[in-house]
Amino acid sequence: MYRFLIILLTTTIFPLLSAAQTSWTADNGNGTYTNPLFYDEFSDPDILRVGDDYYLAGTTMHSVPGLVILHSKDLVNWENVAYCFDRFDFSDDAFSLKNHQEIYGQGIWAPAIRYANGQFYLFSNINGKGLQCYIAKDIRGPWTHHNMQGRIYDLSVLFDDDGKIYAIHGYGEVKCTELKADMSGPVEATERVIIPEGNAVGEGHHIYKIGGMYYLISTDYKPNGRTLCSRSKSIWGPYETITITADETFGYHAAPLTQIPSDVKYRIGEDGTCFGIPTVDEDATACTNIHQGGIVEDQSGQWWALLMMDFHSIGRTVTLAPITWKDGWPMLGLEGNLGRAPRTWIKPNVTSVAPHAPYYRNEDFNGKALGRVWQWNHNPDDTKWSLKKGRLRLQSMPAEQLMWARNTLTQRVIGPTSITTVELYTKGMKDGDVCGLGNINVPCSWIGVSLPLSPSKKRGNTYRLRCFEQLTNDTVDIDVELPQNKLWLRCIGDYDNDQAQYAYSLDGVNFQTLGRMMPLSYQLVTFQGSRHALFAFNHKGKQGGYAEFDNFTVVEPKADRSQNIPYGKTFRIINKATGHPAIALEHGLLYDTHAEDNSKQTRFHLIDRGQGQVILQCLDGRYVFCSGYGLAGDVRLTTDISKAEVFMWQDYLDHDFMLLSMRTHRYVGKSPTTGSPYSMDFTGADPARRNGAVFRWEETPL
Repeated sequence: MYRFLIILLTTTIFPLLSAAQTSWTADNGNGTYTNPLFYDEFSDPDILRVGDDYYLAGTTMHSVPGLVILHSKDLVNWENVAYCFDRFDFSDDAFSLKNHQEIYGQGIWAPAIRYANGQFYLFSNINGKGLQCYIAKDIRGPWTHHNMQGRIYDLSVLFDDDGKIYAIHGYGEVKCTELKADMSGPVEATERVIIPEGNAVGEGHHIYKIGGMYYLISTDYKPNGRTLCSRSKSIWGPYETITITADETFGYHAAPLTQIPSDVKYRIGEDGTCFGIPTVDEDATACTNIHQGGIVEDQSGQWWALLMMDFHSIGRTVTLAPITWKDGWPMLGLEGNLGRAPRTWIKPNVTSVAPHAPYYRNEDFNGKALGRVWQWNHNPDDTKWSLKKGRLRLQSMPAEQLMWARNTLTQRVIGPTSITTVELYTKGMKDGDVCGLGNINVPCSWIGVSLPLSPSKKRGNTYRLRCFEQLTNDTVDIDVELPQNKLWLRCIGDYDNDQAQYAYSLDGVNFQTLGRMMPLSYQLVTFQGSRHALFAFNHKGKQGGYAEFDNFTVVEPKADRSQNIPYGKTFRIINKATGHPAIALEHGLLYDTHAEDNSKQTRFHLIDRGQGQVILQCLDGRYVFCSGYGLAGDVRLTTDISKAEVFMWQDYLDHDFMLLSMRTHRYVGKSPTTGSPYSMDFTGADPARRNGAVFRWEETPL
């Protein structure tokens, strides 16, 4: 990580851009995809197919524009095409971050997107306002807003064959309520409990009618995350329920979760030293596993699940998993390994689409409008910001802290690592103004400039540069000379490892860090992950001057995964659980050996079978195959290539990988405790990647 930082701080960003993929996309370009679909936050996904088009709606909480909608032709490559509204159309101060009122962790969330009667419907809840419905004939809008009120939230909606419209909602005790066709509200006295408490059913419901049967996909968090399916011949029940996926974390442990003591009455923006970011239990699934989301049938008849998972300080991301129908149940995963899902799998057999990212993150502010990736933190004051002469101008308004600063412009961070840089122009600043680049999270942080206090009224071009970290309620200050009233600010994020550091430059080439490498977390205060923030506020309670921003760039060093599979290389296979390399024994078994063993039997290479599928060959000429049911001792060596096992390579980044048998849909692995030889009966990775099924490849000379 430190070598990574040195490279970034001593070069411009442009040499880092690859001629290949420069922003994360799940599409591997070889007919496969790798989860997550997006390496940035997209919470509470709901999926809809209309003809050959797929639409994905997600939560936006307190950020606007609100209720994001993505479009895809292949379920893998997505594009942001719409939001349902530009701003909350409620006059309450809280929606606009005025008078110390806020809707952090509230706003609008858990949408249900549907298509009926020749138009799109999007249902969602706004805290304190009840059920909302947005309707449009075109997915790009305009959308008509109906405030349906009523206490119906975290819902799913079904337009049934008889013309009736049902909303499914509730946690544990699941309820069904009929809705009026004009979307004016619920039908009075129709609410009924359809699944009583005590059936281990949770929330986040997604209702479908398939083959005359009602299917309800939901999520439970007690004691940890699982995805459930309930089914019935009647919308009113009775329902039977099973678990359709559990423990699929793709080898990622839970994120550090910001803790606030129960006896502390915390308000947004106050002293963060009351927070705790505890050390996580890396072996625990918690809610990291794939859970809440919807299912959809593609044009070929294959079903897919698009579920979210809590993904470190990034927030909640979306995953794509094949569904296998078993005894009338939509089980996630593949025959032979139901309930688990491959991280890398074959793309849906639908329209061919060139790989592309859902958002364009870089912004030169030369257009007449902001790019779709941007969202304001609460409703903005449109009289206090503008796009002028190729820059974003933010006028500072009174606020004592970033979380209370109005007109803060945000976009999601992207992992696994990324470097965000922006140019800041300071000429328009006035006394008390603070402006810069921050992270809207709890706890928050920022790097920015202010005018230094001085007994002399002449300050020249001297500015106070500050790094602030709310977790420690600490600042690091230096004074800088800005002859051109300009500097560059940077955030270097290592989001897979939940840490970030700020840096600055006076020439746009040489960067220096300021402040420590900060721990990051996910948290249930705002229900959002880390977000980059461009801000300007006046800490002296005044209407201040302004700051200008230009050339916002995001570089993703790990977006290009074209070299992650070691084609054409000779390598050792190191088991992550034991640290020992695998060895092809003369006896015919795959076992392990001491760390220093670099013999021919410990070195392997790949034979490419296309679409990410490979055969594993030892340097002595033998091939890996499975001789039986995959038990310990069934993973063997053969000289007959026709018997060789074909694996789907599972890329876990940074040379980590798994081998999924295309025949059995199980993984190769070795118990770190029993002393048994390798088997092919592992269902997947554990959260800490130390159950023996995750490996690291290490290139060696021939």
